[in-house]
Amino acid sequence: MSSAENGAEPLPERTFAMVVGALGGEGGGVLTSWIVAAAESLGYPVQSTSIPGVAQRTGATTYYIEFYPAHRERLEGRSPTMALYATPGNMDVVVTSELMEAGRALELGWVTPDRTTLISSSHRVYSIFEKSAMGDGRVEVGDLVKTANHLAKRPILIDMDRLAAANGAQINAVILGVMAGSGELPIPAEAFEQAIEKTGVAVAANLRGFKAGLDHVRGDAPMPEAEKPAERPAPRNVEALLARVDESFPPETRQMLSDGVRRAVDYQNLAYGARYLDNAAKILAADKASGGADRGFRLTVEGGRYLALWMTFEDIIRVAQLKSRPERMARVRREVGAKDGEPVVVTEFLKPGYDEIASVLPPMLGRALTRWKEQRPGRQKFHIAMRVKTNTVFGYARLRALARLRFWRPWSYRYAEEWSEIETWLAALEGAAAQSYELALEIAELPNLRKGYSDTHRRGVANYREVFERLARPAAAGGDAAAAAAALNAARTAALADPEGDALRTVLVAPPGEAAESRAQAAE
Repeated sequence: MSSAENGAEPLPERTFAMVVGALGGEGGGVLTSWIVAAAESLGYPVQSTSIPGVAQRTGATTYYIEFYPAHRERLEGRSPTMALYATPGNMDVVVTSELMEAGRALELGWVTPDRTTLISSSHRVYSIFEKSAMGDGRVEVGDLVKTANHLAKRPILIDMDRLAAANGAQINAVILGVMAGSGELPIPAEAFEQAIEKTGVAVAANLRGFKAGLDHVRGDAPMPEAEKPAERPAPRNVEALLARVDESFPPETRQMLSDGVRRAVDYQNLAYGARYLDNAAKILAADKASGGADRGFRLTVEGGRYLALWMTFEDIIRVAQLKSRPERMARVRREVGAKDGEPVVVTEFLKPGYDEIASVLPPMLGRALTRWKEQRPGRQKFHIAMRVKTNTVFGYARLRALARLRFWRPWSYRYAEEWSEIETWLAALEGAAAQSYELALEIAELPNLRKGYSDTHRRGVANYREVFERLARPAAAGGDAAAAAAALNAARTAALADPEGDALRTVLVAPPGEAAESRAQAAE
């Protein structure tokens, strides 16, 4: 006789299936163990499996959990049959710790409008592919959010990373609180709290994060204000240069140029900041002469942006300077949740090669070492693997000693090479502005190709030089400015789309009429 015939509550028709997608280090395994422990505390038959995936997200792992929401005693010795992994169309709840992981779940068909509640943090953790793109490789998430709202029976998208940071907790505890507060799981919040307590690991912090997620999704607590990134104090005595920006440059350009001045002074010294403004003034003069006032002085803004970035190229002196700053260690401690007095080990993995060594040598020696390196392909791959622990006195002192070589930078090989090309670029920009504003803007944005480190930087510089010599320099000297601007735009787009340079070579050899088609193919 069935339970219903005896007057008892009928047994559930099916099991409850859910999947958790989390990145490495976010505690996805612990989150799964909490859910399993809470289900077991209620006497539910439950099982879980995990599928590690290191290729797509460098550490994303999928956890599948399935349980039968009825006490074992009611089953009279029977056991439900459960799956080992998530299958499309069969998920009651899908949980992800980051928005692009939600996109992966949507793509796999786990989220369906007839059944699935999607619970995801709305913040972004950029993938390796997004970070390593030559251009802006960030994925547009607007369409993803629309798709989530369309496909999920109930979408719950909350910035759980912000909740975790505001409450000094890990994101997995906040996720658990949101799950409990959503009411979508047949498990009371008290069971989850008990599961956290039984683990005995960071209980106070995890309970705090759990309560933050629980209260927010129930509407009992607002989302905390986003934490503003700590601003590095302005370099000393920079006020005179900032006053010069306010006095000599149009309002539309002041924010960009003020940031550029601060960056240049922080990179080298006050004289270097003044040199930045001297060159920005040249760009502004060309901008005014070509009618820039009617265009919001875009040429000065874009030219000032890339001038500042180029003038502060990241040599090994700059890397040491950034890595040895006290505020960096404070940020690392904050990100890992270290308590006062708790030791944190920070290991820098450095791989200087011939290029990095040559960069700080005098120009004559640097050129000689670079020519010697280029004589044999095998020398290109030489590097010295170093592991420097900057939390130790010796390791920190090594970086600080290297950072203090800043005084030597103006006499180094890399500095001489960079400034030779900066001045050539500025001259081409001024020449182009006398012909066409659009052409000048294209030349102003060309330095965007020079980015990255090691091989990526080498390829980017090679692409820049090829585009500049074949297109920008001749265009600045005169000719069909409109055609030159279109050709430069096509070449720049192709170079940013393909760091290997194949798309760029296709655009450079294509007849003028095919440039737009080649550019579209490169973007795809």
